[in-house]
Amino acid sequence: MDRAQDFSIFLKSEDETDRLARCFAPFLRHGDTILLEGPIGAGKTHFARALVRSRLGQAEDVPSPTFTLVQTYTAPGTEIWHADLYRLTGPDDVIELGLDEAFNSAICLIEWPDRLGPLTPKNAIRLSLTARDSGRQADISFGTRTALCAQVQAAWNDNG
Repeated sequence: MDRAQDFSIFLKSEDETDRLARCFAPFLRHGDTILLEGPIGAGKTHFARALVRSRLGQAEDVPSPTFTLVQTYTAPGTEIWHADLYRLTGPDDVIELGLDEAFNSAICLIEWPDRLGPLTPKNAIRLSLTARDSGRQADISFGTRTALCAQVQAAWNDNG
């Protein structure tokens, strides 16, 4: 299977991070997982909040799942699971949360995905955020999701 081209962009502000999340939101479907990588403060939760709000179509309160581990939202046509795995010790904890089942039935946004180990979905999208200069570098790997890559890039270019 062909590998989709990766997409990298410099996000100058939080508004541009929101914009990137809005570019993803309409194209994701149940079974899609975005692995949000980067150090503390890189913008992982900010991106997830913007994506959830965009998909819900309203200014919903979207708290960080740092202490609850998982927050779920009912969006038109699917559920969204936003998980922060920072405090987990290993893949067994992921199963206890029910994330392994959610990977097939919901849109999953996973912070600290290294805790997934062998449970990492094979077709997951990787979004790595890194502080750079006065903004963030976003490096996105779409894996084999060529169509999604094209849709997000087109949405980014159309909404610039």
